[in-house]
Amino acid sequence: MTSTQIYQIYIRADVEVVFAALLDPAFTRRYFYGTAYTEPPSAGAPYLFALPDGAPAVDGTVEVLEPPHRLVQTWHVRYDPTMEQEPPSRVEWTLTQAGEGLTLLRVVHGDLARSPLTAAQVRSGWDWVLGGLKSVVETGSGLPRVTADPAPVDPASAAADWHRAQAVEANNATWAQLEAVVAGRSGVAGLVRGAYAAAYHWERARGYGPPNEARARYLIGKAWLASGRPDQALDYGDRTLAVCREAGLGDFDLAYAHELRARGLTGLGRHTEAEVAWREALSVPIADPEDRAIVDADFADAPEHLRD
Repeated sequence: MTSTQIYQIYIRADVEVVFAALLDPAFTRRYFYGTAYTEPPSAGAPYLFALPDGAPAVDGTVEVLEPPHRLVQTWHVRYDPTMEQEPPSRVEWTLTQAGEGLTLLRVVHGDLARSPLTAAQVRSGWDWVLGGLKSVVETGSGLPRVTADPAPVDPASAAADWHRAQAVEANNATWAQLEAVVAGRSGVAGLVRGAYAAAYHWERARGYGPPNEARARYLIGKAWLASGRPDQALDYGDRTLAVCREAGLGDFDLAYAHELRARGLTGLGRHTEAEVAWREALSVPIADPEDRAIVDADFADAPEHLRD
């Protein structure tokens, strides 16, 4: 799950017709689950999308209204009590005349990073809404009632998927910064925070297990090492090694745990202990040849006193 969802659809009509269908209750009630604006939208003003019985469905603020090409609005779900507790997201509609009597409609639903339930719910909802909009504009009729409803959103499952997406993003961003720090292209500001953020999300992610924990701890240690804190690097090397031993992890996870300890010990001037840790890192069997090549490359910059 990402923080932004993007949808595109071609509609056989001019942009003026399609834009009007986004705002006019006579249209929206036929493709947007019976909802409609209670008042004509106005730039900078709040709006309310109401259900047929008058109950609020979505509210927010119209940030941009540029007929017939652009509409931007915050999006706060009101039709579900649980999703109502999540912060507003943001929907941007962009209409482009793609040919004679043809409009390209692009919908970007963003700012969903802190609203995992909303993100999971609207992922399937937008497909039906936009399909219905196309049908109404082109034929005058909306889509028939859906008889095979998608499975209901499980809050715990949606949150776990969201945390996994955030963990991957934080992990990759931190490793990219770490590589840039080593290459002299970046400073260390935010490096440690990024590593801790990845660990936080991994712990709550779908499929989380000992390998995720070991690698999260290792990344924190590497971030501390690059930040000039070998004491913290050694601490997280010890923590990584503990996870490997408790969970029976071997291969490159175990090798990297020893490597981190060796580098932390070197930074603290404990060279004899560092040499022992380095030999342990080198002695770990790596089954996959590609993994072996990666480990060898990562170990190639060993401190001078650790090299044979």
